[in-house]
Amino acid sequence: MLRFDHFNFNVLDLEKSISFYQDALGLQIVREHVAEDQSFKLVYLGVSETSFQLELTWLRDRTEPYNLGECEFHLAFVTDDYDSIYAKHKEMGCICYENPAMGIYFISDPDGYWIEIVPART
Repeated sequence: MLRFDHFNFNVLDLEKSISFYQDALGLQIVREHVAEDQSFKLVYLGVSETSFQLELTWLRDRTEPYNLGECEFHLAFVTDDYDSIYAKHKEMGCICYENPAMGIYFISDPDGYWIEIVPART
């Protein structure tokens, strides 16, 4: 048997990224790992409703922003409180693309990764 476990984003400013994911999506730190030589740190974020986690990887010696190409990949979150979370993201100024015809939008994190927000469908 296989199951999805986590997905990784490499980040330039770990504290800024953690704060963004906590504020924008309510993710919480699940676990952390620091290399013995302090060269990298992994922080896993999640929510109680699923075991899937977002791994943020910080590399000590990295100084340049990551090249994300054309941003054709993304994470997606489903919400049963679409209007409220949309208003929050609008206030935060992190909405980077809206598709009203599909009823979805995307937010961008501090490193430029896109996260899709989808309303729960009944």
